Amino acid sequence: MRAFTQDGGRVSESGQRAADHRPYFFLSYAHTPRYGAGGPDPDMWVERLFRDLCGHVMAMTDLPAGAPAGFMDREIRSGEGWSERLGEVLATCRVFVPLFSPRYFASEMCGKEWYAFAQRAIYHQAKSNRSAEAIVPALWVPMPPEQLPGPAERLQFNHRAFGDRYVTDGLYGLIKLRIFAEEYEAAVYELAKRIVSVADTTRVGSGSPVDYRHAPSAFGKPTGGPRPMHLTVAAPTSHDLPEGRAPDYYGKQSQDWNPYHPDSARPLAYMAQDLVRSLNYQATVSSFDHETPPDISLPPTRPEILLVDRWALEDDERCRRLAAFDAQPRPWVSVVVPWNREDPQSRISEAALVEKLERTMPHQMQQGRAACRAAARGVFSMEAFGQILPQVVESAAQEYLRHAAVYPPAQPPGSGRTERVRLRGPMAEHGTTQYAPKTRGIVPDAEDTDDSQS
Repeated sequence: MRAFTQDGGRVSESGQRAADHRPYFFLSYAHTPRYGAGGPDPDMWVERLFRDLCGHVMAMTDLPAGAPAGFMDREIRSGEGWSERLGEVLATCRVFVPLFSPRYFASEMCGKEWYAFAQRAIYHQAKSNRSAEAIVPALWVPMPPEQLPGPAERLQFNHRAFGDRYVTDGLYGLIKLRIFAEEYEAAVYELAKRIVSVADTTRVGSGSPVDYRHAPSAFGKPTGGPRPMHLTVAAPTSHDLPEGRAPDYYGKQSQDWNPYHPDSARPLAYMAQDLVRSLNYQATVSSFDHETPPDISLPPTRPEILLVDRWALEDDERCRRLAAFDAQPRPWVSVVVPWNREDPQSRISEAALVEKLERTMPHQMQQGRAACRAAARGVFSMEAFGQILPQVVESAAQEYLRHAAVYPPAQPPGSGRTERVRLRGPMAEHGTTQYAPKTRGIVPDAEDTDDSQS
């Protein structure tokens, strides 16, 4: 078996770096349904764009004949599964090119494709400690910024560099109207140049194919906007380490904790923040040592993920505060325990530290769905952390919706309405409303009612 370099190039048996023939780009688009029986294939225009991009990429690079310049899925995808070929290409392509359109951001499959590639870029940044902005968006039709989900809105990209007409009409308008033929050619040429430039400068390494069954969508639930999610880190700093504990995994703040060192060169909290943001959440980070637990008698204001270093419990005061935190039920807080068995000290002390954490936080260690309990038992690699985090985030978000305050809308005087009213839930400012439950004023779980995300 041949090895691969970090940027995806193969290493030959003689140890020399072989050519990198990975596809330069993955064209991600939403399939448009045919209008009327026997009508023309509406995706033929996307296919033309794909062929034009491939021609330019071949001219701008040294890819040999037969090597794929890009990849485009021409099959109608269903919810039954994700082809192995799709997963392989998303794990190896150099640049991700989403075609922006309203239909694109309404597609769960497109959101899964986006997340699969974004996860690779986040891992690459964690390993190299270098930014890996390898998503090059293209406007299929114009999209107002306020209609973009968080991951798309945060992209730093100047569409106007491809031409004013491109911004006002998108590639679909340019390709359909002959009078814009020159503007189309110029926009596609500039897009191809950007793809090649980004591929050659970022060099995102290959990853493992994502399992479609567990892949989340980068666009989240249809709430109309990003949602809050807070990450709290319970870990020592380099100034208050347990006696004899190696300082390699710590920094000046708890947020600098890097349990997967040396595989990762970046603090885990900030990699986790990027992963949460790629799920269309507004993610914030803080230290458990500096947090004042909210009054448990009041409704929660946000869902939370608590990242716990078992070594943090060696400090008596921190251990006491964690025990007090656990004593009051907080189902909207999910605990994740990153744990590196390649760390000799952690491996030797694992049994004693596990027992101490389970004794200190028995409720948090046992609550929630199976994924939450697995995350609390220990996550042994950076890749495993990225795989389980979306499930933990979703669980915390659902519990938050169940327990957060709801606000009844004002009724006109004398309206005399007797039917069950819609309540403005905690995400109302983002476009989500909840039906009033029959008991306790708690919002029902989205898995138990079709109304929860309406």
